[in-house]
Amino acid sequence: MAIGRRELLLSGGVVGLAAATAGFSASSGHASPRGDLFELGVASGDPWPDSVVLWTRLAPDPLALDGRGGMPDRRVGVDWQVATDDRFRHVVRKGRTTAVPELAHSVHVEVDGLAPDREYFYRFRAGGVLSPVGRTRTAPAPWARVGAMSFAVASCQAWFEGYYTAYRHMADEDVAVVFHLGDYIYENKIGATGGVRNTPVPAEIGAKPFDLTQYRLRHALHRYDPDIIAAHQAHPFALVWDDHEIDDNWVGDISKADGEPDNDPAVFRQRKAAAFQAYYEHLPLRLPSTRLHRKLSYGRLVDFHVLDTRQYRADQACGDRTSDCADRFLPDRQVLGPAQEQWLYDGLRSSDALWNVIPQQIPVTQVDTVPGDGRAFVMDFWDGYKPARDRLFAELARVRNPVVLTGDMHRHMAADLKLDFDDPSSRTIGVEFVGTSISTKMDGEDLDQGGRNLLDANEHIRFTSYQRGYLRCTVDDQTCRADFRVLPYVTRPGAPVSTRTSYVTENGNPGLQLA
Repeated sequence: MAIGRRELLLSGGVVGLAAATAGFSASSGHASPRGDLFELGVASGDPWPDSVVLWTRLAPDPLALDGRGGMPDRRVGVDWQVATDDRFRHVVRKGRTTAVPELAHSVHVEVDGLAPDREYFYRFRAGGVLSPVGRTRTAPAPWARVGAMSFAVASCQAWFEGYYTAYRHMADEDVAVVFHLGDYIYENKIGATGGVRNTPVPAEIGAKPFDLTQYRLRHALHRYDPDIIAAHQAHPFALVWDDHEIDDNWVGDISKADGEPDNDPAVFRQRKAAAFQAYYEHLPLRLPSTRLHRKLSYGRLVDFHVLDTRQYRADQACGDRTSDCADRFLPDRQVLGPAQEQWLYDGLRSSDALWNVIPQQIPVTQVDTVPGDGRAFVMDFWDGYKPARDRLFAELARVRNPVVLTGDMHRHMAADLKLDFDDPSSRTIGVEFVGTSISTKMDGEDLDQGGRNLLDANEHIRFTSYQRGYLRCTVDDQTCRADFRVLPYVTRPGAPVSTRTSYVTENGNPGLQLA
């Protein structure tokens, strides 16, 4: 009898030894169901109709202070298999690759020749040791008429501010893909006791990262957690960075940390290169590239236009202060950069999908932080780049069923997107669903004072909650629904999950409705 997703995770991702070793001839004559080489687990990503990326990193000691994960300075052969069943009786693809020390012995296998809209299971073997078994799923064929699909949205997971219980619940969700919208790690200095984790953290790991070794250690720290490993093992991810993967509020070649060496753009470019490499080494991404904007399609139902709002944009206006200064209206201020902006508009115009969903990082809706008289906007949001937002909204007004997905805010939020936010009667052109953080800002509360201010100052913002959690969304031919999943606490493990509320937007009728 085949095991299900929950059983796969509870068993550590590996079935019985005889089944696990079938088809592999371990040169050592021994295969362990859970080998130290795979302490960081396995993952898959960027599902296409015929292809998916498989990932692992050989790291028997992920937090070894030299950043090598306990591995020797030599190349290691790694076998991989993909099967249609979790016992690997029907292997459909297999091969051998090499994990090299230059890439921290990470493994990225772009498996092709797969069937569309199909569940698969995969595993690796190295040094006679078998990895846990991962589960993934390909996207439907481009021409397929898909009845419905569900996905999750995650962001912002400061390891030292909370447990990753949300990921354990996400692993049990029935979703086709998880979109991670940034802040996979945090670069802040970590104290010796590991924040709320109350776990000893060596100074070499807790120091603010600037070089490749330090970024590798910071990724390993955030990644070396059973709940996040479980989520990656259960679902394919599509990931894009935000700011904390490198430095708080960075844009382009500009660091925001005053008094640090990387205030020099040349030095910051070196820091970025180290951070980007460590990011690639620890995540299921396709071939190394500094371009993360891309499109993922699920039949004729939905096109996902994934954006990178960090790498190409202009510096924040007004010294990055929350304000309403005139510089935010300057027409040459870019968020996406000319090439990515044109790529997005071309993709929206050519889309035949029923829904056009835009996963990205920063709130696109107007977010006035001051109730009553006066206005103040966060310059790191799209509010600080109003002409760029006006261009985007002019395009969204012409396409079918636009939905924007956002992270960054550490709060849930649902908002109508208006052509003119200063005119309540202005046309609604789409909706934005903002997902809260996995752990950043610790437990939070349902409606904090900041949330009250947002609701008072912004008529188009319909809902907010400052609890931790994630989004679970379902699209079909009638609606796009967002379930705002919340946890009552993350500063200790074991919290339950519930749906705080749900909103829908209807096909052909832009705007939020309470589900």
